[in-house]
Amino acid sequence: MAKGLFAVIILWGLSASAKPLPLDKIKMPPGFKISVFAKVPGARSLAVTPSGVVFVGTRGGVIGEHNVYRIKDGKVDVLSKDFKAPNGVAFKDGKLYVADIAQVTVLTDPENKSGKDLKPQTLPQKFPSDTHHGWKFIRFGPDGKLYIPVGANCNVCDPGTEYARIFRIDVNGTSKEEIAQGVRNTVGFDFSPITKELWFTDNGRDWLGEDSPPDEVNRLAKVGQNFGFPYCHGKNTQDPDFTQKKCAEFTPPEIELRAHVAALGMRFYTGKQFPAEYENQIILAEHGSWNRVKPQGYRLTMVKMKDGKATEAVSFAEGWLQDDDAWGRPVDVEIYKDGSLLVSDDKAGVVYQISYSPPKK
Repeated sequence: MAKGLFAVIILWGLSASAKPLPLDKIKMPPGFKISVFAKVPGARSLAVTPSGVVFVGTRGGVIGEHNVYRIKDGKVDVLSKDFKAPNGVAFKDGKLYVADIAQVTVLTDPENKSGKDLKPQTLPQKFPSDTHHGWKFIRFGPDGKLYIPVGANCNVCDPGTEYARIFRIDVNGTSKEEIAQGVRNTVGFDFSPITKELWFTDNGRDWLGEDSPPDEVNRLAKVGQNFGFPYCHGKNTQDPDFTQKKCAEFTPPEIELRAHVAALGMRFYTGKQFPAEYENQIILAEHGSWNRVKPQGYRLTMVKMKDGKATEAVSFAEGWLQDDDAWGRPVDVEIYKDGSLLVSDDKAGVVYQISYSPPKK
């Protein structure tokens, strides 16, 4: 890259981060407030340690972000760099696991040591190197295994045997088990605090119209379920190019979201700060549409749960989209040690903190 262009990009990043964000535009239920927790260029997936250290993955972009960041004691630093697209981060037993396109790297003692002392090690399990839907979200399950998706390397196609799947691996060995297929592109999931089942978002295909097909929130009730891609989208939207199998043959989503909202990170709220009605409810980030004439998404959605079932999806926080122009794009959500909610935004380049206190009477 030419030095002049590099300087322009750096200055663009500085000016963008220095511009005040219109947080007053964000509308939430009474008692909730939002603030900037930290400025992190290209902030994507989040991982929080019990002590409150926050790790932030990135996916690349206009300012060349390929770093993993650490937020500790109110300060942001680059923990490690030179990844290709380190979107996924997960913390367990004092180690940070970073998912790049084709592999997972383990960093030792990331809470305390500098980047030179992390002793990075690459796990033996490998994944496809395709960049189309190649960035990863990762999370540890109740079984101690690391769950890793591989998105479809296309908009819609026969994905073969490597793509449109979710795997889990043993980080202490070489096992790699396929647990779900027919999953076009999940970039966010969590495990029910009640049943321990895996729930995940999935992005619907493009170019079936303004309002079709829906994005999805799915539940894996047993290993090996097929969620329909490329034949079926949502509960009953048959793909016009893949008609050999019908929707009745596949596991339907627990709930349909609006079309093209690009639902990404999601968590069951298990904190103690929010009111009781938020306990064990799903909060997810809608990154926002890119191929819809009238944009939609760009918000946080709550999926209401009752008796282990999803009943409806409602807006929890919105305002990043103003007059069809988005100034921010939520990516991931994570519960902080005090029960507040952290939200990453790769467009605004920040991590927000959403907290609650009872409204004054």
